[in-house]
Amino acid sequence: MKKLGLLLSFFALVFAFQANAQSESGAVITFKEKSVDFGDIKQGDKVSHTFELTNSGSTPLIISNVAATCGCTVPSWPKEPIAPGKSAEIKVSFNSAGKMGKQNSVVRIYSNASEPIEKVSLISNVLPKTK
Repeated sequence: MKKLGLLLSFFALVFAFQANAQSESGAVITFKEKSVDFGDIKQGDKVSHTFELTNSGSTPLIISNVAATCGCTVPSWPKEPIAPGKSAEIKVSFNSAGKMGKQNSVVRIYSNASEPIEKVSLISNVLPKTK
């Protein structure tokens, strides 16, 4: 019986440490969605999407940079800290001029979050321009 009490105490202690570690997680980015597929678009079309994010952590989220894989993709993001529990938006535009076929425009978000680099993407299939 003593061993059972000792074992239960041990598990309670481990659980308390784990719960404490999770509550001190810092900033955490939670996206409503991480990719959007526009399907078929015509060469030269411009498409854009606004990615909604929430800081589900316990400290302010600071986005230091947002970088696209190509000059055809342009992101804009909030420069001010995002308080815990608050939401923000990252707007991404893709210009299909000069592109052809399946496109996956990846944008990297650099921040002080527990996962310091997150990715979102715009997916499309660029078809030839009709004359």
